Amino acid sequence: MRAVALIDGEHYAPVVRDALRALPYEWVGAILVGGTEKLRGSEDYGVPLIDDFAGADVVVDLSDEPVLGPAERMRWASRALAAGLPYVGADFRFDPPVLEPFELPSIAVIGTGKRVGKTAVTTHLARLLARDRSVVVVAMGRGGPPDPEVVDSAPSLADLVARSRAGRHAASDHLEIAALAGVPTIGCRRAGGGLAGAVFVSNVAAGAALAAQRGPDVVVFDGSGAAIPPIDVDRRILVVGRGQSGDDYLNTYRRLISDVVIEDFELRLGCTVPLAGRVAVFTAGARDVSHLDADVVHVSTNLADREALRGDLVAADTYLVELKAAAIDVVVEHALAHGVRVALAHNEVVAPGLDEQLLGLMPVVA
Repeated sequence: MRAVALIDGEHYAPVVRDALRALPYEWVGAILVGGTEKLRGSEDYGVPLIDDFAGADVVVDLSDEPVLGPAERMRWASRALAAGLPYVGADFRFDPPVLEPFELPSIAVIGTGKRVGKTAVTTHLARLLARDRSVVVVAMGRGGPPDPEVVDSAPSLADLVARSRAGRHAASDHLEIAALAGVPTIGCRRAGGGLAGAVFVSNVAAGAALAAQRGPDVVVFDGSGAAIPPIDVDRRILVVGRGQSGDDYLNTYRRLISDVVIEDFELRLGCTVPLAGRVAVFTAGARDVSHLDADVVHVSTNLADREALRGDLVAADTYLVELKAAAIDVVVEHALAHGVRVALAHNEVVAPGLDEQLLGLMPVVA
């Protein structure tokens, strides 16, 4: 296997040279990543010093502290993975996530974690592209169905309540996207998530096959938390959460494989229908609802905490509910039992120039 070594100047050159001879690789060369303590200027490592991974099948890290600490190693790992190469060291190995080929134009929306606004961006993207294209969304989640589920039209509140009462998760991302984007959506599931975004088990490939059968102009794949849809898409959009770094751990890898990075943006809570009377708002995000044309009497951000959420079920004429977590089985059920109107909330993505960036990911429709 052809390999590139990462070496540092804290090791004496003879030590590095002997180590390279002992390891079972065909060396393309070595990249000197820093350190000067043991360098004299005429070091012979037995392999050429190079600047990139060209021609390699694997990147082997022979460096150590203090030249490459954990954070620096994660950045080198990200570069290797983005180049499609394994990154290995004395007691670790990172492999690029395995991605299934896909035949149609495709865009994936991925995130740096949970609750970063990724599904709002996916919904926004789907609506934007659907203006003059046929769009299908494939969404994966930890609460997705055992077999890919096609949702052809926006589910009604009654549909979601019936699903919840049947013991099914009624606030999965694919249901939220279908309800708010108005495009066919296929719900999938995944289990586990690696540092680079790989999943242990998923049915996304089967969901992708269902999407391809419909022959849309574009398929949008919605990631799950920091997990990446295991599909070899044409383009990716990375959503970086507020207060998060797009370069922590292997987020550098996510940044390197993405064509658009969204990190300076605002999510503005909106409503699908006019609001009337005293309004209580239930979201999984920020408390600022000052822009709403409504008499807001209470704001709860406890959709993911059922015990706290039950304490937030105040008297109101209307509940404005974001379709997340316990929205249906706790908030909507309470509203129905007490004669409170329910309106679904959506998150408007506010970022100057974003639509132009997103549209630039797709070829012009003739």
